[in-house]
Amino acid sequence: MKLTYIYHSGYAIEAKDFTIIIDYYKDSDNKVVRNNLLKKKGRLYVLSTHSHHDHFNKEILSWKTEHPDIIYIFSRDILTNENAKDRDAIYLDKSGFYRDETLFIQAYGSTDLGISFLIKAEDKIIFHAGDLNNWHWNEESTAEEIQEAEDFYQKELDLLVADVKHLDLAMFPIDPRLGKDYMKGAKQFVDAIQTDILAPMHFDKAYDKAGAFAGIALEKGCKCVCWKQTGESILF
Repeated sequence: MKLTYIYHSGYAIEAKDFTIIIDYYKDSDNKVVRNNLLKKKGRLYVLSTHSHHDHFNKEILSWKTEHPDIIYIFSRDILTNENAKDRDAIYLDKSGFYRDETLFIQAYGSTDLGISFLIKAEDKIIFHAGDLNNWHWNEESTAEEIQEAEDFYQKELDLLVADVKHLDLAMFPIDPRLGKDYMKGAKQFVDAIQTDILAPMHFDKAYDKAGAFAGIALEKGCKCVCWKQTGESILF
C-alpha cells in the first residue's frame, strides 16, 4: 500500500483496487489529488473526522461528478453543523462502524470535535487520529487545565488501547504550536500502542519540528516519517 501526505492532516492511502482520502483540506503543491487520485480507477473512499475547516472542505462533495465509484464516510458533526446533507455521506458517531467487502472502519473518540478512524484493509491496521491528541499548552495553561487535558486524552487513548495492540500505520498530530511539550501526545501514543510507522500531521509546514519525533519513535521501534514537502509518498 502507498501513503501520500497531502497537506496538514490530509492523507491518501492507495491499494490496487481502492483509494482512501482522509481529512482533505487543500491539495498538495503538486496537485496529487486533482492530477492523480481523482483519475485513478477503483473505488474511492473519502473520510472526514470532523467539520473544522482544516479537516473538511466542501469541495470533496463535488468529486462524485468526476469519480462515480465514491463513498463518503463522515463524522456526524459534519451533518449536524450543516456542512453536508443527509444523503451526501454515511455518518458515524463514536463507536460506530462501516464495513464492506473491501475494508472495515470503526470510529473512536477525539479530544476535540468529531472522531478518529481505525481502518482495517488488506491485512493492515491503520489509524487516523483526526484531532485526537493531548492538546495542552503547558506554558499558558493552569495546572487544572493541564490535568484536565491529560485526563481527557488518557481516557480516549485507553478506549483505543483496549481494542488495539498493534498498528501498521498511525497518522497523528505533532503540532509545534503547543509549545515545548508539543510531541507529548504522540509519545504517549507510541508508548501505549506498538506502532510500526507514525506519519505526523497538523504541523503545517514545520517539517523539521515534526521530523524531530523520529528519535522518540525509534526508541519504541517505530519509524517516524520525516516529510520534506506535500505530495510525498512512502510504501508500507
